[in-house]
Amino acid sequence: MAAGTETAAEETALGYEQARDELIEVVRRLEAGGTSLEESLALWERGEELAKVCRRRLEGARARLDASLAAEAAAEEDGDE
Repeated sequence: MAAGTETAAEETALGYEQARDELIEVVRRLEAGGTSLEESLALWERGEELAKVCRRRLEGARARLDASLAAEAAAEEDGDE
């Protein structure tokens, strides 16, 4: 499976809360130290992937909210006429 496909599949599989919780654990492990350079780099890369999942989920929620608010405003304007 290509890296881009894995990321898209992971986004579908991971909810925001799951990605956030795993990201918190990654950060905790990095801050605690005691890992090899290789493991630290792997954790950092995983953290970057999880942060992207969270960001995309939040952007999607913001877009849906904006669309809902715009539709509500349009409905109110139609009702005023």
